[in-house]
Amino acid sequence: MALSKTFDLPAVQSAIRDAGVDGWLLYDFRGTDPIARNVLGLDPQKVGTRRWFYFVPARGTPRKLVHAIETKALDAVPGDTTVYLTWQSLDEGLARLVEGARRIAMNYSPMGDVPYVSKVDAGTLERVRSKGVEVLSSADLMQAFDASLTPEQLASHHRAAKRLRSLVDEVFGLVGERLRAGREITERDVVDHVNAALRAAGMINDHDPIVGVNEHAADPHFEVAQKGSSPIRRGDLLLFDLWAKEVAAASIYADITWCAFVGDEPPAEIVHVFGIVRDARKAACARADEAFRAGEEIRGFELDRVARRVIEEAGFGDRFIHRLGHSIHESTHGNGANLDDLETHDTRRMLPHTLFSVEPGIYLPGRFGIRSEVDVYHTGTRAEVTGPPHQDELVRIEI
Repeated sequence: MALSKTFDLPAVQSAIRDAGVDGWLLYDFRGTDPIARNVLGLDPQKVGTRRWFYFVPARGTPRKLVHAIETKALDAVPGDTTVYLTWQSLDEGLARLVEGARRIAMNYSPMGDVPYVSKVDAGTLERVRSKGVEVLSSADLMQAFDASLTPEQLASHHRAAKRLRSLVDEVFGLVGERLRAGREITERDVVDHVNAALRAAGMINDHDPIVGVNEHAADPHFEVAQKGSSPIRRGDLLLFDLWAKEVAAASIYADITWCAFVGDEPPAEIVHVFGIVRDARKAACARADEAFRAGEEIRGFELDRVARRVIEEAGFGDRFIHRLGHSIHESTHGNGANLDDLETHDTRRMLPHTLFSVEPGIYLPGRFGIRSEVDVYHTGTRAEVTGPPHQDELVRIEI
């Protein structure tokens, strides 16, 4: 079953017209823009050593500009080819490439506001602008063709989400079983168990899962040491964040976080903080669903604000120290809109057929942290929270 996407010229040109620009200029130098390569469906293993440009006009035939020693660099996509050799002929070819256009899109972010979009260097932007065109950000074009999921990719995500969800129960069961038997279990033991389980299921992850007890859970990007990691004991708060995808090319990640208390009666403060985080997560998911069902345009920063407001009103605004969520695709962090009005002001629209995480958190340094994470798919008409059942109460691991 093929998961990868191919370059769809009619769809791209339709999106360019909808964006109100005269064309989209894609550019790469030695793999500097993997997004451009993905949009064109180029072989990721065949990265040349010379600059190429590919201009997709709103209507008509695309135009290619390639170097004399790499004339086949863009043979996989349609269009008329111009070959350059010298730097002077590069300038001449670039001028012909954008001739007749006034406003074009390129893969950059004004002021670097959204780093995921910033793929074109400042010098190349200056060179293009010198040809008399206005250059706008291709931010929404990029995510439409590099963050959206095919039906096969969505199915791969659902399978990954189902396996991760079962691993949550498996891990919490393992912790309880070991402790009831009077045996030690450490953060590293859990990490190794999860990695082995993922490999056995034909899945991969790009990094160890996060398994943090107490104060370690207050570090959003805690990394478990290979040796000397903390034991998990009665009375501990345990945060478990895991992500993975199937090994097949173009498979899509799932990424979830659950929290548990080791024992019967967690402290009231931990239960209280968990409830705030859960409510913030559910508020953002509900707002996304409301907007998607109404066909309302909503942007990444707006969903961040919804959840952040819940946490701020509860008095923990300064303890929610990361964005609300991120795009998910073939990488854990994809190139679509992030739910972010903290680290960046992400004004990209939430587009149909994209996938993103919703993961508010409250972190109390030296004590404990709570994060609750789900994945949400924009079906085009609603917000589907994948990988049920979802966490509504703090898990109690019986000892």
